[in-house]
Parts: sequence; C-alpha cells; structure tokens
Amino acid sequence: MNDDGTRLFTIGELARATGTGVRTIRYWSDEGVLTPVTRSPGGYRLYDAGSAARLELIRTLRELGLGLDEVRPVLAGERTVAEVAATHVAALDARIRSLKVTRAVLSTVARRGSEAEEMTLVDPDIRERIRRTAVHLAEDPTPEEVDAWVELAEMLQDPEFRAQLRRAVEFNAADRRPGEPGGRSLWFAKRLVELVGPARERGVDPTGPGAEEVLDDLFGDADRAGVLERMTAGFDERVARYRHLLAVVNRQPAPPHTEDFAWVVDALRARAGR
Repeated sequence: MNDDGTRLFTIGELARATGTGVRTIRYWSDEGVLTPVTRSPGGYRLYDAGSAARLELIRTLRELGLGLDEVRPVLAGERTVAEVAATHVAALDARIRSLKVTRAVLSTVARRGSEAEEMTLVDPDIRERIRRTAVHLAEDPTPEEVDAWVELAEMLQDPEFRAQLRRAVEFNAADRRPGEPGGRSLWFAKRLVELVGPARERGVDPTGPGAEEVLDDLFGDADRAGVLERMTAGFDERVARYRHLLAVVNRQPAPPHTEDFAWVVDALRARAGR
C-alpha cells in the first residue's frame, strides 16, 4: 500500500483489473506514458488506482488509432482530447482519400488485366510524383478518370518524358519577363492561334509551300532550329496527350488549340535541314 493507505498493484494485478495484457502495460511503462508510482523492495513496478485510470485513457486513445506521440501531450495536459481528435480526424480523412485512390487504381489495374510491373502505379512515390504535377483525382473517380490517372502515372515513370517536361518548363521560364506570368510564351501562343487557325481552316498543308508564309509571319527571321526545339519540348504528341490526361483527371476543359501547335511543329519539321 501507499503511505496514504491506498492499494498498490503489480503489473499482473493491474493487467487482470483492466483487461490489458502484461506485455502492453510493460511497454507503455518503458515508453514513459504509464510510469509506476513506486517499486517494491524486490524491484517490481507498482501502480495505484490513478495508474489504472490513466491506463484506461491510454487504451481508449490507442484503440482510436492515436500513436503514443499523440497520447503523451494529452496525458501531460498540453493538449485536450478534443484537439487531438480533431487532428486525427483530419489525418484519417487524408488517409481515406488516399485509400480511395488506391482502390480505384487497383480496380482499374485488375480490370485491364495488367502485368505485375504495373502494380508500381500504386507505389507512394509514384502517387507523390503525380501529386506534384497538380493532378487531383476525385474521391469518386469515373473509370475514364482512373484510366487517365493510370496512364499519367505510366508516363511519369519514363525518365525521358520527365526530362522533356523539365525542358518545356525551362523554356517557358526563360521567356518570362519579371512580373509577367506568361511572358513572351503567352504572347506567342496567342499569335500562333491567330495565324495558324485560319490557315488550317483554309486547308493549308503544313508540309506544302503555302505554310511558308504563315511561318514567316509567325517567326520572322528567328532561328527555325531553335524554335523547333522549343516547340517540340512543349507541344509534341506526348506532351499534348499528357495535357489532355491532366484535363480529364482534374475535370477541366480539354486544352485548346492543340491542333494549331501540332501544325506548326509539322511545318517546322518538314523544313528542318533545308
């Protein structure tokens, strides 16, 4: 007993009184969340009624899924149970969203009869790479959206394609003036659409002589090889497909004027090396 006459419990007695395993109590004691009030002459840990109440709180919080690092500030009075619960709810919501995405992707992988290597698409590193590209798969994705997400993941696993995206970003960044989000790239895109759209409507062949006038108006005496490099980095078929898939997953309108940019790339390629 304590000096005040209250009863003390060994680990075994506390385990029987609370229905908690001896190993669990010993582990929580070792971790410093259930400190014994004293020790017996033989060195055994002893606990009191307050320890039993503390144990019940620890067990309840642990059953709710909280880790010991979250339990400690509650026991120390640094955070309330309500505050920790709110934090845990947010974490659970994020986990649920992640699991929904994983479930949707796995369902698509199963439906497509994918090979074993495609299972890497549910790898957390792949999901993180996707997240950094501003892809936001809905919590209730349609089969089309999941298919697009899977295809995006496959594209982003290709180091050559990732390098191509980086080149496109670098070219756009180099064209920007301070304080202008789009810079010359935005002006060029607008000018391209104004010139190429009508030419395409007239049926001008990008590989034919009629395209030369459009290219002269668009680029003047600029180095065509350098222009083609920039255009290929940002507007080839794979990048166009990538942008289309982004729009599908993010439930946004399809990227406009893809055909106009492709027309210019074809026209430049047809004249490369001349």
